[in-house]
Amino acid sequence: MKNKVLYVVVPCYNEEEVLEETTKRLKEKLNTLIKSKKISNKSKAMYVNDGSKDNTWELIKKINKKEKLFTGISLSRNRGHQNALLAGLMTAKNYADVVISMDADLQDDINAIDEMIDKYHSGCEIVYGVRSSRKKDTWFKRTTAQVFYKFMKFMGVDVVYNHADYRLTSKRVLDEFENYKEVNLFLRGMFPLVGFKWDVVYYERHERFAGESKYPLKKMLNFAWDGITSFSVRPIRLVLNLGIIIFLVSIIILLYCLIVKLLGKTVTGWTFIVGSIWLVAGIQMLSIGIIGEYIGKIYSETKRRPRYIISENLEELKKG
Repeated sequence: MKNKVLYVVVPCYNEEEVLEETTKRLKEKLNTLIKSKKISNKSKAMYVNDGSKDNTWELIKKINKKEKLFTGISLSRNRGHQNALLAGLMTAKNYADVVISMDADLQDDINAIDEMIDKYHSGCEIVYGVRSSRKKDTWFKRTTAQVFYKFMKFMGVDVVYNHADYRLTSKRVLDEFENYKEVNLFLRGMFPLVGFKWDVVYYERHERFAGESKYPLKKMLNFAWDGITSFSVRPIRLVLNLGIIIFLVSIIILLYCLIVKLLGKTVTGWTFIVGSIWLVAGIQMLSIGIIGEYIGKIYSETKRRPRYIISENLEELKKG
């Protein structure tokens, strides 16, 4: 089981400020693992340039020429974190026995890799990196994160609590994962669907070393919504249930109106009527919007456009 080839996949979007420090720490970690014979000396870190607007790709090529433990691929344009990560995973599995994905900002504890490798050697095909606490987060971020995971579970999405995209996956898992062809990606919800023996490694998440977060609030909300609508039809079922409730209430109101009319009582009811119209109209618009989101995703899936295009692969250029 030992001396397996490990590739560490690191998506990069405008990460020139942090990339040299990330390289320094990854190099030290890979060398330590190689010396202890936990991984093969053919192991590498693979940077994935996600259409960066700064000098990230030039820096990756420079690192590749200087350091034998580092390689990289560049996407033809910015495709977003999930697509960039997928591109790295699907490329790395062609060269590696096991792949670990992590972010470039050094918030993921690199030292957790040792325990991930140990669990892999003990027979685990997937090892999830899970945050041990959120003490360093602001109250707002901590609260919204908890709401996010609980809401995802309520919606029927199987996700590992407090796990992002720091995980180990074997080549066997990635070969099976390649059969998942959906365009709307939510990787942390997709990997549990693959199955196989899995475990978790707990680690303390650090502050970002440099640069700005690539996931502001708006992006996080969009990401959460993509996850819900890609894995659960429960929102549509909630709309159906809401429609049934409104229908039943409308029958009761209709009966009430008929009784009042038969009794000869006149009720102005202006506030009630106007309020009812606005309420029902709002619910209808919300319902149409939710259904429209699903139709939009169906539209994206049926087009079957490529999820990413690799313009350069430094690993293949070296072979050539």
